[in-house]
Amino acid sequence: MEAWADEVIAISEVAAPGRAPVLVGHSMGGLVSIVAAAVHGEKRLAGAIIVDSPVRKPDPESDEGKGGRAFRSPKKYPDLETAMAHFRLIPDQPCEHGFILRHIARHSLVQTPEGWTWKFDPRIFMRFRTTSLRDYLVRVRCRVALMRGEFSVIVPPETGEYMYGLLNRNAPLVEIPQAHHHLILDQPLAFIAALRALLADWEHSVPRQRAVAA
Repeated sequence: MEAWADEVIAISEVAAPGRAPVLVGHSMGGLVSIVAAAVHGEKRLAGAIIVDSPVRKPDPESDEGKGGRAFRSPKKYPDLETAMAHFRLIPDQPCEHGFILRHIARHSLVQTPEGWTWKFDPRIFMRFRTTSLRDYLVRVRCRVALMRGEFSVIVPPETGEYMYGLLNRNAPLVEIPQAHHHLILDQPLAFIAALRALLADWEHSVPRQRAVAA
């Protein structure tokens, strides 16, 4: 996670040298953003907006945090259209904007000598750990805001409230109406409106000092 966070910061500094960016991350990208804000936030970020990315209460009965699992190897398809027809959101949810799904599906596929297949690495979560995310969240040293979809199964209300508490209730917790986990896809205009409002406020206000959580 820290290696990914380092890469995000390095890319931002090449793209906009001399300017501390506001980092916006969704889902797994939001978890990386939490780590980046904890490790680099004080000097290299102007803020971080965490979008439907869960930091859950520790559960001693759960296997969560003990390492991820490998997905099955991506299937091969004879042609592009057949492959695109098999594209699905995870977790499953409705999305009215089919043209956006087709765009993502097309750019998630690559042609190989054996046919069309998905680009993702099925082993991506094998060394993925979630146990330390709470520690990173309480260490964030820049402005931070939380967003969640109203109907998200990844960040339900209790998870959002838990994260809000870890930040000492000193960070906005914004709920996007009528949105599921992939809120950028199913409510893009509401998401952009909320994002613009947060950034406008940050530009014209002074951040409150946040005490370090115990």
